[in-house]
Amino acid sequence: MTKSFSIVCALITTFIWGTAFIAQDTGMDNIGPLTFNAARFFVGFITVLPIALIFERKKIYQQINLNKNKFFKYLVIMGFSLFLGTALQQASLQFTNVANAAFFTVFYVPLVPILLFFIYSQKVHWSIWPSIVLCIYGVYLLSNFSDSNIMKGDALVILCSLFWALHIIFAGKFMEIFDIPIFYAALQGLLVALLSITFAYTFEDIVFSNILLESTSIIYAGVLSGGVAFTLQMFAQKNIEEAPAAIIYSLEGVFAVIAAWIILDQILNINNVIGCILILVAVIFSQLAPGLKKN
Repeated sequence: MTKSFSIVCALITTFIWGTAFIAQDTGMDNIGPLTFNAARFFVGFITVLPIALIFERKKIYQQINLNKNKFFKYLVIMGFSLFLGTALQQASLQFTNVANAAFFTVFYVPLVPILLFFIYSQKVHWSIWPSIVLCIYGVYLLSNFSDSNIMKGDALVILCSLFWALHIIFAGKFMEIFDIPIFYAALQGLLVALLSITFAYTFEDIVFSNILLESTSIIYAGVLSGGVAFTLQMFAQKNIEEAPAAIIYSLEGVFAVIAAWIILDQILNINNVIGCILILVAVIFSQLAPGLKKN
């Protein structure tokens, strides 16, 4: 698997996450965030599992037996990180607006290299730091955050970015050892769905008829975001280090704004366009700069 293929996977993942943000925002008119996530990730699980059994069935047991302890350790850590990250993100949309959510979610970009250093003593290429600055300022312009009020949901988004960062880090570490990304994505989706439905029964009223009312948003966010995108993320991080991958994922905000412009007729101003360009420059610089010295 080449790095070019991994970058394409990362870009498709980011595109799906960005466009699915609208479905996540509109999918809670009749149900709570935990119920939405439970349905979304269960749909993702039943979408991905048959594909995993077709393409990876012969090597599932072999791969798990490489290191059972690490396999299930990563599954638990990534499952809980993804559950907490998505649950906090969904809950935050009830208390804050999309602009604030887009701005604060991108905090996972600087968190990834910081956590890599503290957890694994792993240093990153110097180009990551100016790329992070460009990325955060780009999202600031993109989200119209300067015109937004600080809301209580923002604290939830900041906390959610920590768990997104952990998920990105451990996805990269998992792919250094194992090679069953599709099956792993299916298991991860099932674990998140089970955790979500467990807490939904405690904190929310689950009404099946209300879930059906949000079926369009659930299917879109489930099949594409909860299923396809998280599978492609595993392929992407096979050949891309965690910190550059996080910068690529920050393009989620760009795709979300473009989707809102096309689907919701939201107008793009000059700051939005400049923000898109800055994030794109940050992504390109983070990918090309490490190879310049070698050449």
